[in-house]
Amino acid sequence: MSILEVNGLKKIYTTRFGGAKVEALKNVSFSVEEGEYVAIMGESGSGKTTLLNILAALDKPTGGVVSLDGRELSKIKDSEISAFRRDHLGFVFQDFNLLDTFSLEDNIYLPLVLAGKGYREMRDRLTPIAAQLGIADILKKYPYEVSGGQKQRAAVARALITNPRLILADEPTGALDSKATDELLYLFGEINRSGQTILMVTHSVKAASHAGRVLFIKDGEVFHQIYRGNSANQEMYQKISDTLTVLTTGEGRNEGEARF
Repeated sequence: MSILEVNGLKKIYTTRFGGAKVEALKNVSFSVEEGEYVAIMGESGSGKTTLLNILAALDKPTGGVVSLDGRELSKIKDSEISAFRRDHLGFVFQDFNLLDTFSLEDNIYLPLVLAGKGYREMRDRLTPIAAQLGIADILKKYPYEVSGGQKQRAAVARALITNPRLILADEPTGALDSKATDELLYLFGEINRSGQTILMVTHSVKAASHAGRVLFIKDGEVFHQIYRGNSANQEMYQKISDTLTVLTTGEGRNEGEARF
């Protein structure tokens, strides 16, 4: 069953001076099935950030439709959008977005506090997540007291604690060293295998090679897709690298989906 549907998505920006128009997204269509792990890749300026902002209900498209569980995001009232985003979407950012004046525990609890949940329910939700992510013993620490990898695991816990329909991850390994990256990608795999749907935007071939499907964006359009099938991570890595070479050199264009 499709949890996310993107159909004919377009986004045109008008520059502040001169009124010139910039077409960030031209005609993007794809769907994400429940329980999928999808990575989105593309060069800087390809439209990835614009797409992510629209999927996160932070921006509205010029044309086309984005629906989460059958509900069109652009039709949600401004007065309801923050609550909708909090209740249905989980976010993991490159720079963690943790508050230094809050402990890791309080950072993780924040979306539930905003939703009016009680302490006992928050604690009961956090306990298994903290154990799974290996942060149970550092919850009372502050962000400036822990490593980048530990910060990101806390950010993942914050994304998971609302039981979101979809996790949106924006360059989640971008600020991590290789060891922390490996640990986070392993955890993402575990979280996905437990049934969580994940959509990740990344420049990292290594990160993308852990996904079940990789979607490539070029000049505001879907350029190509790769499905994992039975491929191991190393095979996925090579397929992604080869596709990026074609994408950056402009050697041909493959319309539609490619299954390997």
